[in-house]
Amino acid sequence: MTLQQLVQASAEQLTQAGVFFGHGTLNAHDEAAWLVLWRLGLPLDTDIDERTITPEQQAQARALIEERITSRKPAAYLTHEAWLQGVPFYVDERAIVPRSLIAEVLADGTIDAWLSEHTTEVLDLCTGNGSLAVLAALAWPEVQVTGADISPDALAVARINVDRHGLQQRIALVESDGLSALPGPFDLILCNPPYVCQASMDVLPQEYRAEPELALAGGSDGMDFVRQLFTDAPSRMSEHAVLVLEIGNEAGHFMAAFPELEVAWLDTSAGDDQVLLVTRDALLNFMA
Repeated sequence: MTLQQLVQASAEQLTQAGVFFGHGTLNAHDEAAWLVLWRLGLPLDTDIDERTITPEQQAQARALIEERITSRKPAAYLTHEAWLQGVPFYVDERAIVPRSLIAEVLADGTIDAWLSEHTTEVLDLCTGNGSLAVLAALAWPEVQVTGADISPDALAVARINVDRHGLQQRIALVESDGLSALPGPFDLILCNPPYVCQASMDVLPQEYRAEPELALAGGSDGMDFVRQLFTDAPSRMSEHAVLVLEIGNEAGHFMAAFPELEVAWLDTSAGDDQVLLVTRDALLNFMA
């Protein structure tokens, strides 16, 4: 059997099993290629070609594909690898699989126009495995970053990634329920909070159910965490600070909850209603 045949057969097996994609890949072929190449110890940019795969290697790859199907765990939990903007991260079941669209606006400079030479303190709230904190530190070498999360388990994963990228001197990790343990002031707050509404939580595919519910569930309309964040944030923000928030598919609920709040919607690969930016002044005016 060739590598190409093994990947194709694995993709067909994943399709027939009805697994759900969305944790790093969007289709059966890409997921099969990822799992097969990882299992065989080949770089993930390896050409899917006609090289011969031994029976032993075939058995190893098929066992991993079967585990993906039977466990319904995201592939990243099986390989302990995930990438954002081409940067590798460790991940396991203690934190959600990193996939935040905020990574895109960090990498492409979208939010740079709202920043200045006075932007020196950055907070990544709900940091999970620390991926956005790491990307922020890489994007702006002059800033100090705080990665905060309510979950000590998630912070243990974040520590692995901070150490892996040699950013111990520039990223501090803090256990905090929202902003309660974070006096600030911060010049930029990044936040990919739990925002999935209850109706969506009730129908999540099993792959998402494998992730910590604490990092996903946002209450009946998905906005429970965001309401408290908007109340607390201005006192933790410097004068010209901005907050970048991901709300995913909950734009309708967001606009219903905060109809008078002035925000800037940012373009991402998923559309222009998934990530927003709000200034401290806008939050103060809204809360007044």
